[in-house]
Amino acid sequence: MAVPKKKTSKSKRNMRRAHWNRVAALEAQKALSLGKSILTGRSQGFIYPTDDDDEDED
Repeated sequence: MAVPKKKTSKSKRNMRRAHWNRVAALEAQKALSLGKSILTGRSQGFIYPTDDDDEDED
């Protein structure tokens, strides 16, 4: 027979939410940093196609 689970305390809930928010903020910061480095042309670990190759074929 199914038994109801114990209620999670507010402190545990808040800790879990704070951890998720902290991880999400770090990932957003990494994404913004990668975007900035791509725009400045300084990225070395991210390879993407450029439109310069298409101009050479014409």
